[in-house]
Amino acid sequence: MPETWDYTLYVPNDLRAVTICRRTLRLILTVHGLIGLTDTAELLAAELVSNAVRHTKGPAALRVRRSQEGMVWIGAWDTDPEPPEPPVPLEQVGDGEEGRGLGLVAACAEYWGWQPSARFGNRGKFVWCELVVA
Repeated sequence: MPETWDYTLYVPNDLRAVTICRRTLRLILTVHGLIGLTDTAELLAAELVSNAVRHTKGPAALRVRRSQEGMVWIGAWDTDPEPPEPPVPLEQVGDGEEGRGLGLVAACAEYWGWQPSARFGNRGKFVWCELVVA
C-alpha cells in the first residue's frame, strides 16, 4: 500500500499566491519521491488556484493528498459555492491563455470534478483533479 499524506496551504486572494502554491506543490511531490508528476501537477494546480483567486473575493486554499489507491489528488478551495463553468475543449480555445483552465485540467488529469465544501469555516467549493502515480 502506498504512503498516504495530506497537505493544505491557505492563501490570500492574491495572484502571487499561484506561484507560491506551484513551488510548494513541487517541494511536496519532490520530498515524497514523485518528481515525475511535478510538471503536470504544477500546471494543473496553477490553473485551479488561479481560477479560485481570479473568480472569487475571499481567501483560497490548495490541498494535495496521496490516496491509499496511489492517486495524487489536487484541489483548490474558494469561497464561491457555485459550480465552475464547464471546461472548454482545448481545441476550441483561442491563442490566448484565457479560458483554457478547466479544459487543460480535463485533458491532463485522470479525473476531475468539483464539490461544495464548508471545510474551512466558510461556504465554498473544491475544484479538484487526480493524477495517477506511474
